[in-house]
Amino acid sequence: MTTEDTFFKGKRPWSNIKDTTQVNTNNHIIRESISLYPQVKKRTYRKKINVRFEKYKMLDSCSRTLVKQVADGSIIKRFDKTPYPEKPTNVVCPHFLELKWAYGCPFDCSWCYLKGTFRFRPEGIKPAYKPLEKIKLHTETFLQEIETPEILNTGEIADSLMNENGDSPFSKFIIPMFEIQSKHKVLFVTKSTNVKNLLETPSHKQVIMSFSLNAFPVAERWEKRAPPVKKRIEAAKKIADEGYEIRIRIDPMVPIEGWEEYYTHLIDELFSKIIPERITLGSLRGLQSTINGTNDTTWVKYLKESSNWGKKIEFTTRYRIYKTIIKYLKNKYSYNNIALCKETRAMWEKLGMDWKQIRCNCVW
Repeated sequence: MTTEDTFFKGKRPWSNIKDTTQVNTNNHIIRESISLYPQVKKRTYRKKINVRFEKYKMLDSCSRTLVKQVADGSIIKRFDKTPYPEKPTNVVCPHFLELKWAYGCPFDCSWCYLKGTFRFRPEGIKPAYKPLEKIKLHTETFLQEIETPEILNTGEIADSLMNENGDSPFSKFIIPMFEIQSKHKVLFVTKSTNVKNLLETPSHKQVIMSFSLNAFPVAERWEKRAPPVKKRIEAAKKIADEGYEIRIRIDPMVPIEGWEEYYTHLIDELFSKIIPERITLGSLRGLQSTINGTNDTTWVKYLKESSNWGKKIEFTTRYRIYKTIIKYLKNKYSYNNIALCKETRAMWEKLGMDWKQIRCNCVW
């Protein structure tokens, strides 16, 4: 039995988070009969759903009015924690929408920021799931009401495929909702290799799959519970062969001894199987809450510099890593669809990359 299988034993997995937040309402009424999975009782679910909007300053300096959240924000909410990067030391991160269907992750990577995010939960990062009926209601409201195309990220506070071995896999629940429209897409971010359900999904035009990879020895040292990187690449190839849009995150890169050889080898392994639509690079970083919340702090020694998104590897070293990998991708594979994750404005500019036109993992 896998680690993921154990999460579906016992009580209803989709409702083991107490949801006591009241929904602020004054817009429209949804009436529907819900009978999707055994975990969802067949009943008429009636609630008024309010979609809140806010004006945001975009990275290109223009202002746009976008969805801030649906209802109480417990399911769909915009990630807007990073301010506009006025200073060179500010990190660049576009404001994307989260689809918060679950919390936690089974893979327990040493530097996982969820250890800080959920430091006050008695269960820590142990996976927990939101009620299916609420996810359905909020998601369908969004898909029916919002005209501006958006990508909804299901992997910001959970691994998107962490329950695929269970009786009610999330992919089979959420993908059909997106497939009946053509404006919005759902983004899965994962280290999992459990892609069987995705291979059995006939329509997936509105789905983006993003696999997180790392150099083999880095993953072996600090991502011990996650599937081997080579297996993740093989899983990515399987669904790429079925026509899924594939993105790759190589993050967090760590300057271990021999890093250049290890990360170029990772690129070779990846491109021997697939050519991803986009690659986003990130280097090791750590919020103080993350550092405080982890038992394995052996990676912290690499962090020498501060930013408004925690501690980072020293600037010159980060620059060498990015420059090396970007050059390798361009020279060997003529590959240019590259972006950076949670990286400073100064780094983007040093690399000659336009942060105002960012096309990274979580956006169009």
